[in-house]
Amino acid sequence: MPVSETNAAPAHFYDLPQNSLGYLTRITFRSFSRQLERRTLPWGVTAGQWPFLRQLWVEEGMTQRELSRRVGMKEPTTVTALNSLVKADLVRRVPSTEDRRKVHVFLTPKARRLRAQLMVCVAEVNEIAAEGIAPADLATVRRVLTTMIENLARDGAANAKSASPRREPVSAA
Repeated sequence: MPVSETNAAPAHFYDLPQNSLGYLTRITFRSFSRQLERRTLPWGVTAGQWPFLRQLWVEEGMTQRELSRRVGMKEPTTVTALNSLVKADLVRRVPSTEDRRKVHVFLTPKARRLRAQLMVCVAEVNEIAAEGIAPADLATVRRVLTTMIENLARDGAANAKSASPRREPVSAA
């Protein structure tokens, strides 16, 4: 849906960074990431490794490419993170028996044992971030962020299908 058909603010509203949802979510993400890494580093888990472990705790055995897609990272970033996870004895790569080009990723017993300890760290950081916020407001934040993720994914898919930009740039008059 074009911006003109929504209830979006005029472009100049976003001159102040704190009015930009992208800016606010980026700063929030970075704060979460720093606080979480401070708690996971004693177990040898960095912020760069975290999203991969988190996804593999949900489902392991997927290909590196699928893991990249699910965590929203480019494949070279995934390779680098997986190399460090292999070195830390947290994941193992297993070549596909059906397609020699594919490599599946599995957790090691060490990574499975870490899950409970590290999820306590996640709960702690979320609790700190949510301090003073009503449960109903937190539910609204989750719902709204999920909708934004879906909207941006839909826009990304639409733009990937067409080579042309969504809107023509405005020329200087």
